[in-house]
Amino acid sequence: MKCADPRVEFFNRLAENWDNEEPSTQTMAMRLDWHREVLDLKPGQSLLEVGCGTGKTTEWFARAVAPGKVTAVDFSPAMISLARAKNIDADFKCVDICGYMPPDGPYDVVMCFHSFPHFRDQPGALRNLRSCLKPDGRLIVMHLASSAHINGFHSGVGGAIGGDLLPGNDDWPAMLQGAGLGLVELIDRADLFFMEGRPSSKAATGQT
Repeated sequence: MKCADPRVEFFNRLAENWDNEEPSTQTMAMRLDWHREVLDLKPGQSLLEVGCGTGKTTEWFARAVAPGKVTAVDFSPAMISLARAKNIDADFKCVDICGYMPPDGPYDVVMCFHSFPHFRDQPGALRNLRSCLKPDGRLIVMHLASSAHINGFHSGVGGAIGGDLLPGNDDWPAMLQGAGLGLVELIDRADLFFMEGRPSSKAATGQT
């Protein structure tokens, strides 16, 4: 049955050449290295990568939490097929996080890297992701650019992803609260968008 979400076909078409597009896997890894401190991933943690694409960042996350378990999901069958062929130490699954509960939880970390704008039902996705976090788990939404840059880029591409935007910074607390999460940290600058939420009604709010 054909998926009703046009984003799936959009990314299926891009899959074959995805690894040839910039930034490269090596560049992604280098830039993630720069942000190790804010990511604060620990050996032995379990991590769910949501929107893993062809696995360009999955190996980096797998190394960061080794010997912990990584599950990587994407709604594009073509992307997942290519990711599985890389023999990365991760369990790849084709899952639409907006419509299905995440597999194999609970997790210490749920990572939405370069993916959150493409969730067709962002509040619903947050509720599903909250359900698979450990009580002290972390939900991270991360981009290697500012929210203004990300939103402007998607609007410029148009088509299936033209309306795929990050929420406004002032909208995150209410969105998270609706999913049973609290805002811990929000960074929005030229080289980094980083939002962390946790399943705690008393989460301390920080914004830079």
